[in-house]
Amino acid sequence: MDVILNTVKSYLNTYIVSPLKTMEIIDMVDVLLLTLILFFIYRFIRERRAGKLLLGVACVLVLSLLGDALDMPAIRFVFGDFRQIGVIAILILFQPELRSVLEKVGGTPLSGIRTITSDSRELSALGAEIDGICSAVSDLSRDKVGALIVIERSTKLGEYIKSGVPIDASLSPYLLRNIFFNKAPLHDGAVIIRSGRICAAGCFLPLSTKEDINKDLGTRHRAAIGMSECSDAIVIVVSEETGVVSLSVDGNLERNYNYNTLKQELNRMLAPAGQTEHSKKHRREKDASDRG
Repeated sequence: MDVILNTVKSYLNTYIVSPLKTMEIIDMVDVLLLTLILFFIYRFIRERRAGKLLLGVACVLVLSLLGDALDMPAIRFVFGDFRQIGVIAILILFQPELRSVLEKVGGTPLSGIRTITSDSRELSALGAEIDGICSAVSDLSRDKVGALIVIERSTKLGEYIKSGVPIDASLSPYLLRNIFFNKAPLHDGAVIIRSGRICAAGCFLPLSTKEDINKDLGTRHRAAIGMSECSDAIVIVVSEETGVVSLSVDGNLERNYNYNTLKQELNRMLAPAGQTEHSKKHRREKDASDRG
């Protein structure tokens, strides 16, 4: 017991007490940045299967450190090389999650740049596109016609577009309803919308590997969650059995939307912040003028 206590005191003095005595401002900033990075990593993986894998890796790492600290030959023999090959093992195990993180990190600044450039679409045009989507989804829901609609944002979906049939047509509720008509050849796949145009139909999407998805949900819903896990796309699902409208973003699925709530949510997620604020300001000024 004394050996263990002395070992713990030695580690505390070496790795905690001594560094705190010599800590400077840059060290505090370093620790703060590392804390933020670890927090975002935890928040990203806590709802994914990577959480269980990470817990297993952490247990192996603890055993490896314990073997070194207490001079346990058997533990050191089994886990001694883990720290050397651990990085490679983590890259292999977490390849899908790492790809998703990097795609989202790389896509976020680009969306901000696109918002402040001339490439941003007019708010009125965006409103018409959202109206068209909501109108089609409402009709499909009423008739219990299954549908899967993907709205591309900053993460490009070229590899999934290539899996379908190119259309490149203006967004129209009539065209969306025709694509998902029960006897249509493309009704089983997904429609991908890019920059206000129907880019392709009949597209194949990646299925989510989550184990806690409701068993009542079918392949369309699993594909919607899978698509939103590996990109920042907005995915709309209409259930063929119940007509329930669902929305999947960032690996989460929310259900029971209607025309108004879906329109409100799409406006919130798709409208550029600057244009939204300008629209609100213009509406307030108009109301004030009308009252005057």
